[in-house]
Amino acid sequence: MTRSRTTTRFAFALLLISAGARAVSAQSLPDLVTTDTLRVCGDPGNMPFSQRKEEGFENKIAKIIADELKVKIRYYWLTQGPGFVRNTLGTGLCDIIIGSAAGGELVQHSNPYYRSAYTLVTRTGEFDGVTRLDDPKLKGKSIGVIGGTPPVNRMGEVGLVSAMKAYAPYQLDPARKHQTVSAEVIADLAEKRIDAAILWGPAAGWLAKQSGVPMTVIPLLQEPDRPPLTFRIALGVRLEENDWKRTLNTILRKRRADIERVLRDYDVPLLEEEGNKLLDAPAP
Repeated sequence: MTRSRTTTRFAFALLLISAGARAVSAQSLPDLVTTDTLRVCGDPGNMPFSQRKEEGFENKIAKIIADELKVKIRYYWLTQGPGFVRNTLGTGLCDIIIGSAAGGELVQHSNPYYRSAYTLVTRTGEFDGVTRLDDPKLKGKSIGVIGGTPPVNRMGEVGLVSAMKAYAPYQLDPARKHQTVSAEVIADLAEKRIDAAILWGPAAGWLAKQSGVPMTVIPLLQEPDRPPLTFRIALGVRLEENDWKRTLNTILRKRRADIERVLRDYDVPLLEEEGNKLLDAPAP
């Protein structure tokens, strides 16, 4: 297996929905979608994406979809990790995953509804002007990153591995202090245990603002295409349910402005559909 293919596999596994192999049963469950309820597969403790109190931006997007369908929402909660898809969509307990990296093979995807990037997060004023991982200012600095994610490969290419602090991608200890690994990374940055962090932008923007310490979040838009550090995000459904996918695509087109507003409210870095350029904010 080539390094780029390995990186892509990690990206889909660790970006948002850390999934196990698709079960055989998932291939023999056609037409399972419940028509009177939007059954959502969600993580109960994964802010800013989702949580049981439905305060994450994926919860808000689910509400937009349910509003358009004129149905209520029912969540099936499961902590993200290996087997997430197999034990949610694959068992027929729910019908949709909000926030899935488009291109993965475990689920069928709707049209993407946003595109974002990994980001460099620093305490404001400490790394002014740094926009690339090969910047000399980062040499020898302690940089937090989640193990197995695409930036790890890129850090190796530019000689940052020696100072890298890799966090375990799945912290299942119920006594852990922080809700997610990304939140732990930001907390360490706020408390000066590390000098900088590289995190998926949709998590970094909100967490940085919540940290209580002024932080700067810089989307990594000048890195090479391999390993990929930008991803399109879509809705995930079962492989056989094409009518359901088309219904969701129609909703995504109709409610695009509402969805974008939610994403901006949570400080998600939004990129244009093509090219590495930030999407302009709509006029007030």
